[in-house]
Amino acid sequence: MPDRRNVLTPEALAMMDTIARTGSFAAAARELGKVPSALTYNVRQLEDALDVLLFDRSSRQAQLTAAGEELLTEGRRLLIEMDAVANRVRRVATGWETQLTIAVDVVMSQVTIFELCEAFYARCAEQNVEHGTRLRLRSEVLAGTWEALISGQADLAIGVGTQSQPPAGIEFALLGEMEFVFAVAPHHPLAAHEGPISDTELLRHRAVAVADSALRMSPITVNILPGQDVLTVSSTQAKIEAQIRCMGCGYIPEPMARPHVEAGRLVVKAVERTRQAAVMGYAWRAGVGSKGKRAPLGLALQWWLNQLESPATRRALLERHTGPWGG
Repeated sequence: MPDRRNVLTPEALAMMDTIARTGSFAAAARELGKVPSALTYNVRQLEDALDVLLFDRSSRQAQLTAAGEELLTEGRRLLIEMDAVANRVRRVATGWETQLTIAVDVVMSQVTIFELCEAFYARCAEQNVEHGTRLRLRSEVLAGTWEALISGQADLAIGVGTQSQPPAGIEFALLGEMEFVFAVAPHHPLAAHEGPISDTELLRHRAVAVADSALRMSPITVNILPGQDVLTVSSTQAKIEAQIRCMGCGYIPEPMARPHVEAGRLVVKAVERTRQAAVMGYAWRAGVGSKGKRAPLGLALQWWLNQLESPATRRALLERHTGPWGG
């Protein structure tokens, strides 16, 4: 009996697919450039190796048995996976990563991120990179952006703060500063407050906070007073919506608050406590080769890093929050 591993070849699986698709051994033989007897012999080898009947011999047509249907289904899946492996190997050989995961903090400009993705796909097309590098975007908050990178769940993190010291193997670069403003709805009690608002006064009002997405690292809490009532939401966009609805107060990135302030949906108020601009950056996993030597970065990651070196791109990530996705 032939060994099943020796007969379950890509050629044999492709032959099964051709016979099933054309409906007869004769038609399949013509398409494959073989004689029908050769196909019959190959099918019998498969049947002997698997100890099953793949075709119903009582039918004049190439009628698959239940076992034949199963082999055809699994064979087609295996052929697709083989093609995918071959494509991934070719991409790796050319220096393009199979997948690039980017963690993006929710305060970054979504408009700019999507424009960068469009430009990246266009670049892959120009380079004739077959199937390209698969991009995976993750939305993170505060320490969660760092955690995604440090834990290996992301290759690049955009919008990380400077609270954490990058560990070995992680490179960091500055994006710039992002201003935050304290804002409330026009009908919020604090909207009529005269002069800078004290912590004592703030403590009497509910704050709206965005939950840190970190699961293992210590979460970061900013501008929440001890004992203050808090409404916690999952994104900055949700925080803005809650504050517009007068469900609480809090700090919002100035570029994201700006259109709502101009439209009269939010009012900016002065507070007594000092608030410094947030210093934002981006970080990536540096390649490590044999004997601890620095390995070259993948071409996809290198493309993104090249874009982030542009002052215009950095400024857009921090400030450009209006548009189809920016609110």
